[in-house]
Amino acid sequence: MSWSQVSADDVAPQAWRNGGGQTRELLAWPHPADWALRISVADIERDGPFSAFDGVQRWFGVLQGDGVRLADWELRAGDELISFDGGLAPPCELIGGSTRDFNLMHRRGRGQMQVKAAASTPAAWQPQGRWVGLFTAAGGRLLHGGRAMSMGAMSLAWCENPAAQACSFEGQGAAWWMIWSETQT
Repeated sequence: MSWSQVSADDVAPQAWRNGGGQTRELLAWPHPADWALRISVADIERDGPFSAFDGVQRWFGVLQGDGVRLADWELRAGDELISFDGGLAPPCELIGGSTRDFNLMHRRGRGQMQVKAAASTPAAWQPQGRWVGLFTAAGGRLLHGGRAMSMGAMSLAWCENPAAQACSFEGQGAAWWMIWSETQT
């Protein structure tokens, strides 16, 4: 199983058109111009609505900062990810200043996406899907097939067409497994 890795620190930030923040796109897969899933780390610097993404399911979580009020949710660092319809463009209010946030977007109708907290995943499991990824806020070690890969803070590791072998993650803080498969439910 061959894994790729990228850190938010290695990606140039892109300013938002509304001036409310910036995004570091970690991955747009399988192609940036026609993605089925997109993973990014964003810095929200002021209150304002999220951008609308019709036909997209979003997962969002606060990684650093005091948190946000996003529509009916109040989210702080360490909370579980929330999932919502990307076409809604909910209003976002900062609780106590800027935040750094995790974003996962999946185009509905383009396969199936599952997201699992690494802390709630068994010590060793065999991910099944066409694409498997792991994001870690604080860093750690990805163990796969008897090998170990160090991951820094704010990093994403992913594998296409993973072999059937045990995977696990050793680390502190927020981390999520993401599994994409071609079959839809």
